[in-house]
Amino acid sequence: MDWSQELSSSFFWVGKAFLISTVLLVVVGFILIKTTRWASQFWFLAGHYFNPKEKPLTIITFAIILLLSLFGVRISVLFSNWYNTMYTALQKLDENTFWIQMIVFSVLAAIHIVRALLSYYLQQRFTIKWRETLNEEMLSRWMDKKSYYRSYYLDTPIDNPDQRIQQDVVSFVTLSLDLTLGVISSMVSAVAFTIILWGLSDEMQILGVTIPRGMVFALFIYIIVATVLAFKIGRPLIRLNFLDERLNANYRYSLIRVREYAESIAFYAGEKIEGSKLRQRFAEVIENVWAIVHRSLKFQGFNFFISQTAVIFPFIIQAPRFFAGKLDLGGMVQTAQAFGNLSENLSFFRTAYDSFAQYKAVLDRLTGFHHNIDSADQLPTPNVQQQGERVALENVSIYTPLERVLVQDLSIEVNDGDALLIQGPSGSGKTTILRTIAGVWPYCKGSVIRPSDGVLFLSQKPYLPEGSLIDTLYYPNPVPENAHEKALEVLQKVALPHLSKRLDEEHNWSHTLSLGEQQRVAFARILLIQPKVVFMDEATSAMDEGLEYAMYHLLRTNFPTLKLVSVGHRSTLHVHHTHLLTLTGEGAWEYKLMNNQATH
Repeated sequence: MDWSQELSSSFFWVGKAFLISTVLLVVVGFILIKTTRWASQFWFLAGHYFNPKEKPLTIITFAIILLLSLFGVRISVLFSNWYNTMYTALQKLDENTFWIQMIVFSVLAAIHIVRALLSYYLQQRFTIKWRETLNEEMLSRWMDKKSYYRSYYLDTPIDNPDQRIQQDVVSFVTLSLDLTLGVISSMVSAVAFTIILWGLSDEMQILGVTIPRGMVFALFIYIIVATVLAFKIGRPLIRLNFLDERLNANYRYSLIRVREYAESIAFYAGEKIEGSKLRQRFAEVIENVWAIVHRSLKFQGFNFFISQTAVIFPFIIQAPRFFAGKLDLGGMVQTAQAFGNLSENLSFFRTAYDSFAQYKAVLDRLTGFHHNIDSADQLPTPNVQQQGERVALENVSIYTPLERVLVQDLSIEVNDGDALLIQGPSGSGKTTILRTIAGVWPYCKGSVIRPSDGVLFLSQKPYLPEGSLIDTLYYPNPVPENAHEKALEVLQKVALPHLSKRLDEEHNWSHTLSLGEQQRVAFARILLIQPKVVFMDEATSAMDEGLEYAMYHLLRTNFPTLKLVSVGHRSTLHVHHTHLLTLTGEGAWEYKLMNNQATH
């Protein structure tokens, strides 16, 4: 072999392989996208990322990665030829050629190391950028239009969207690149080493029939039969891997719920029932794991048998020629090396079947996420309008998902300084009115009129985000400069002076503070943010009547023009409100000024 010519011929080889691979990738990819579900799922998730108009750098980076991968195949071919030359030199006791081959090996090894490291860096950069893009896309879809909340109203909402955004995106990106490069490299390597093996092979006698280059044909038949059998054995792994993802996510979610509701569980002494549920979910995980183990034993055992048999196969075939002196030691070693490479590359689809099974499960979960968001977006949306600072409901009717009427033709308006109290039996739709006003309840008709800014909704159990106490007090707004002095003053007003020295502490405040303290933190938010409209849902339910009076009095005196809408059961709330809306059931309601009855 003329190593001095290998540089130019290798560049030509890689260029030709790249051109052919690119054309085949585009053509075969197009056909697969049009004819297979999994490929169309891939393009649905990744098509925009590979758009050359939007992401030209993506195409360039992938092209360089593909070139480096094909260059790695070429280096493997050169190493195969090096084995032949070096072992032949050993057999012939040709010391000069041997040392030349050591130098050649050093050059090839250095090139291989640089190529491998550069390829690794570019692949990691490619997957990180792709992961960032997918994460932003999925996170935006989940958060925009309140889909994270509205999806709960679907008949069959997806399980564990958090896992799909965090974990499945990583698996999708990694497996997509690995499988794509694996397929291309395996096919190109298969062609390259078939050519080498073709030159080293001789005729075979099978049942009296002479087959030219018989070892090559025997190898292809061997691998094709093994691949078909492997597909049949490994097919159940697709379903089992999908179940593994879902069952583990369900178990993790149950563990998180115990942490989130630790106090309630402790008060109920519910350790036994919660422990039983956790063990049941874990048992389902383990049962599926064992199913994967048993199926993988069959699959991997079959693969091991095929792989180990392939090790001695070329030696057996070439042994008669070697002992007859028709093949030197270098040719014998190169035959085994080329046969092993060809066998490995042709077996790619067989050995990678378990990865593809996992990949198919990831595709189903990610496309399921998008379809779930699409379904949530198709749910009806309340007709929320902005007309200056008006707060009003015009002919609003509210229903349950089963179309039971909660409120029929409700028309009311809250003016500056008005305080509306909504009361009625449990399940009559009080909180649902607030959800409708907030624009998150899909089952309603009529018009909701409210400003888009300067509005604050307080739930019965306030949301206290992660971070410092000062962040919690100003949520959902950013903390302004010099906010501590104002916060200290407000904490005094809402009877939380003991928190004054903890403004910069970071805790899980939902677990650190009692529910009554959390509700007073919510009132502190009102004083700090100073909204023009406030909606409160049982926002003082955990306070005694004295604290409740103090909190409402604080609002009414500090913000005389505040538009206030409250949901509550206590009659003690009447003194703080100017209007009363009572839901009487079957869609009926009564609306009155305090001490002035008006019935609808």
